[in-house]
Parts: sequence; C-alpha cells; structure tokens
Amino acid sequence: MQYVSQAIFLLLAVGSVFLFSRNIFHIRQDILLGKDEDFTGDRALRWKNMLLLAFGQKKMFRNPTVAFLHLFVYVGFVIINIEVLEIVLDGLLGTHRLFLNSLGRLYPFFINSFEILAATVLIACVIFLIRRNIIKLRRFISKDLDGWPRTDANLILVTEIVLMTLFLCMNAADRALQLKGVEHSKQSLDFIVSGIFAPAFSGLSIANLAILERACWWLHITGILAFLNYLPYSKHLHILLAFPNAYYARLEPLGEMRNMPNVQDEVKYAMMPELAPTGEAQPMQFGAKDAQDLSWKNLLDAYSCTECGRCSAACPANITGKLLSPRKIMMATRDRLQEVGKNVRANGAFVADGKTLVYDYITTEELRACTSCNACVMECPVSINPLEIILELRRSLVMEDSNAPQEWNGMFSNIENNFAPWKLSPDDRDRWAIEMES
Repeated sequence: MQYVSQAIFLLLAVGSVFLFSRNIFHIRQDILLGKDEDFTGDRALRWKNMLLLAFGQKKMFRNPTVAFLHLFVYVGFVIINIEVLEIVLDGLLGTHRLFLNSLGRLYPFFINSFEILAATVLIACVIFLIRRNIIKLRRFISKDLDGWPRTDANLILVTEIVLMTLFLCMNAADRALQLKGVEHSKQSLDFIVSGIFAPAFSGLSIANLAILERACWWLHITGILAFLNYLPYSKHLHILLAFPNAYYARLEPLGEMRNMPNVQDEVKYAMMPELAPTGEAQPMQFGAKDAQDLSWKNLLDAYSCTECGRCSAACPANITGKLLSPRKIMMATRDRLQEVGKNVRANGAFVADGKTLVYDYITTEELRACTSCNACVMECPVSINPLEIILELRRSLVMEDSNAPQEWNGMFSNIENNFAPWKLSPDDRDRWAIEMES
C-alpha cells in the first residue's frame, strides 16, 4: 500500500511540475513577442531596485499597516513552502518528518516558526477579504474588477486560508497521535500553534486521527501543486514576475520621454536629403497598435500586474471621473497578449483576427484622458509603467491613424509652422517685450 501511495504522489508531482513548466514557457513566449530592447546597463542599480522593491517591498510601506500584513503573507507564503520540501520527500520516500533526525533540536524551531507564519498568513488573508468584500475599499469595487478578476482575488485569499488551515490541522492531528504514543509519532514535538488545538482531537481514535492527519497531508500538498498550476492563469503570478520586473525597470528619471528614432530620421532626411538611405524605403511604424507592437518590457509589465489598483487610485484622470484606469490598461494589454500568444501557437505565426489592442481592448477616450503625470508609475509597488503603454498606443492613434481631437491638431499645426504650440510666428513672439520698453 505504501508503494502505491508513493507512486500516486510521484505521478501527481511530475504532472504538476510539467504543466507548470509548460505554462511558464508559454508566458515567456508571449512576452518575447514584444519588440527587443536593451536593459543591461547599470546592473548594480538594477539589483538594488530588485532587492528594495521586490524583496523589501519598499513602496508598500507608504501605508505601514497594509504593508506589514502583506509582508506576513509574502514572507509566510515563501518560507512555509520550504516545509513543502520535506513533504515532497516524505511523499516520494514514504517517510514521516524526514528532517527530524538530521536537524535535531533545530527541527522544532523551524516547524514552530512555520506555524507562527501560517497563523499570521491566515489572519492577514482574513483581513484582506474583509477589506475587499465588507469594507469595500474604492479601488477594490471598481468596475475594472467586475467578473473574473474580483473572483480571482478572493479565490487566492481563500486558497491561502485553506492551505494554512490544513497545515496547522495536519500538525495538530500529528501532535494528538504523539500524545497517544503512536509509534511513528513518538517524537517530542510540541507545536506552538497547532499544539493548542491538539487536545481537542483527543476524543478521536488512533485510526481516525491517522486518517485525519493523512487527509490533511494529502489535501495540503495537492492544494499547493494545484495552486502552482493556477498561478499562470492568475494575477498572483506577480509573486514570480515581480523580481525580474523590478530588475528591468527603466532607470531614466520619471517624466523623461524617449524620442522616436523614426521621427528624428524623417526630420533629418527632410533637412538633409543627402543622408536619406538609397533604394526603396521601408515602411515605418509609429507607436503601437497591438500588443506585439509594444516592447517585451511592456508585456512583462502586463503579466506582472497584481491588479492592486494603487495606480488607478492615484490617477488624477480616474479620480475626476474620466474613463482612464491605468490598472485596466495593464489588464487589457495582458488579455490581448494572451489571445495573440494563442493565435501564434495555433498558426505558427500571427494571423490577423480583426482585432487590435487599440479600439477593441482600449478606447481612444481612455488614452486621451491621460495627462502623462507619472502618478501611476510612482505608485506601482513593482515598477510597472502603464504610461509607457499609453504613450505608444496614443502615438499610433495620432501618427498612424491621424486620430486626434481638433484641439490637438491645431497645436500640432502650430508646432510645425511656428515651432511652438501658440498661433504666433517666431518673429512676433517677443514683441510683447519690445512694447513694454516703449
């Protein structure tokens, strides 16, 4: 019977890892559909950003209470899963608490540390559920999250609560078996949290306790493996992608907009035709109309978004009731990218499906509402840049589709003819000063 259990566990573990690896590979393929960009400069500063933003969660601590709750969930989730290594080895080898003898006195310290963290994760997740569903903070009831996104957020919190409860229940049942002197549970382990509840199981028979302990063990590890394969479909993928996303964040000062080489070349060739390349000119593309027209970093941003809504809560356009929501920009970009990725995998190359990121997923009204203030970029805990995507899409609207409000067209015309946004010739621009002297 033991060998059957080990074989089932082996199949479960191998199958879960295979499916997870395949999905992560597909996500990598999707991200690499974007245009190439170089992010190799200043590695020391990039490592510093990753340590401070992803590991240290620096931006989260603008709100210390929420930051500490999130830190408990983050640290607890990561560290408790170290204990999963023992569970996996126990499942493969048919042992029970494999590390107990090798770690000696350190073993109770580690297990009790895991228990304390499990309790704090459980409490923090309950508080987060209350904030989302009872207190209903404004950024959590936005229409951006209608449908699956809101369900996804709640499902993640409930899953973590269930996993932590199973872990503590498993230890409590094991402690109850120890107190009954069962052979494989005779080790003197006094669990600091689950030990409180172990006496409540004293009325159960040894057989029922053993079933309870094994049931919690199987449900706990199966739940972890299932959650692992849920990550690629969930906003919770940020627990993996936050680290590379923070590392590859742009190092230029916020507000510094990058010039478009294509536009610079057009101006240069108009002024100095002799520099223009000979032969048939290649068609130029200005901005981005679809997901694959963005850079791979923009697409990594989209997959890294945790949908927390801090960007939209800080956005002045959103605050004043305009349609723009930076969070929705990231969610729409990710949705379209996933659709494009499936298209490419099914056909070997992208086959036009009659849809684009602009118009079908993000409207012109949303893009025009942006003031380019960088508030969304400042607020993101992991350096996601919605503004960069907005600017690229807006450039496509204006320069590819000639789709701009009349007010913008007037300004563009003035800049082209008068070298300034105002309808004044360069010769007349300083006349006011001359008039003041007279």
